[in-house]
Amino acid sequence: MADYRFISFDGIDGGGKSTQIAWLAEWLTEQGHEVLSVRDPGSTKLGEAVREILLHRQEIPLASRAEMLLYMACRAQMVEEVIRPALQAGKIVLSDRFLLANVVYQGCGGGLDVEELWRVGEVATGGLLPDLTIVLDLPVDVALSRVGEKTDRLESRGVAYFQKVRDGFLRELPRGGKATKVVSATGSPEEVKHAIREAFL
Repeated sequence: MADYRFISFDGIDGGGKSTQIAWLAEWLTEQGHEVLSVRDPGSTKLGEAVREILLHRQEIPLASRAEMLLYMACRAQMVEEVIRPALQAGKIVLSDRFLLANVVYQGCGGGLDVEELWRVGEVATGGLLPDLTIVLDLPVDVALSRVGEKTDRLESRGVAYFQKVRDGFLRELPRGGKATKVVSATGSPEEVKHAIREAFL
């Protein structure tokens, strides 16, 4: 079994990240590993407080660069407070999004300089990248139909934005982890689950 200790899941909403992370955590626990699941932004007091602003406080205007830096700040706190200590304790960490998402949503989708985002991200994470990043990929129209009525700041940005985001994930993925894998999320959750497990066998 592959020795991945830090695994990130990404892709546009609708791919089933939360379900797949929960299933993978259960499976890895059955293999005898201690597993910690986190979400980016979130998983610290700072991260959860800022997450509320980033995603749900739409009455608060956010310039693109300010938005990007808030995501980076949340990630920096989570790396130092949660992820590095867990890895040092021998745990496997599963993250719902990581730096790749910031680069793609604010860069490829939002128009900020992608190279600059990677540089800022390296500072924010202290150079930490996932051992494996999995992008759950699916067409934008399918993703939006699964998400349903738009509820947060990102989900309200429309089809053209999300097409840029999807294309960005596929283009930037090779830089988003030490190993990377694209898994089609168009199949059933069970099919996706088995495709993810193949990466570990």
